Amino acid sequence: MARYTGPKTRISRIFGEPILGNGKYLTKNSNPPGQHGPSKKRKTPGEYALQLREKQKAKYTYGLLERQFRKTFEEASRLGGVTGENLIKLLEARLDNIVYRLGIAPSRPAARQLVAHKHVTVNGEIVNIPSFQLRAGDVISLKDKSKGNTAVTSVVRGKNPKFSWLDWNETELKGTFIAYPERESVPENIKEQLIVELYSK
Repeated sequence: MARYTGPKTRISRIFGEPILGNGKYLTKNSNPPGQHGPSKKRKTPGEYALQLREKQKAKYTYGLLERQFRKTFEEASRLGGVTGENLIKLLEARLDNIVYRLGIAPSRPAARQLVAHKHVTVNGEIVNIPSFQLRAGDVISLKDKSKGNTAVTSVVRGKNPKFSWLDWNETELKGTFIAYPERESVPENIKEQLIVELYSK
């Protein structure tokens, strides 16, 4: 199962945002990583650097490696409409992301683990592929045996009300993927147009 396993706080410091973790060290030491710290003179990033930065931020946020992210972008470019918005929709429709959005897991890495360990079902069938693409109407739930596992259910906090493209039944621990979200509804601070420009070179 390919995933980033390096230092999470370092990645958060690179982007100045808590994209991997709670960000508790960002206020204490908000400088980018490096031995010279705040005294190092940093050049103003160029156009390519800004585009690459946004791509890297999206990859780390959703937990993809380079090849998988590139394939997702290519799929987004084949769909009708705006490629950047399609990319965000496809990333949001990943099973591990939806498990996280529904509040079944406290983070995307935790959601990925939950899916990989066969705790999650889609339309009643166990799915252990974190990158599984959901479609409108799919029902996501914990399998019956996992619902009785306190280690799994103790971290379930329920869906954030602002995620209108999802429906959550707290009593049954079951959620429904209603539709692909509109870009303005996705809270992630990603400039997807820069990613499109990077891959269009």
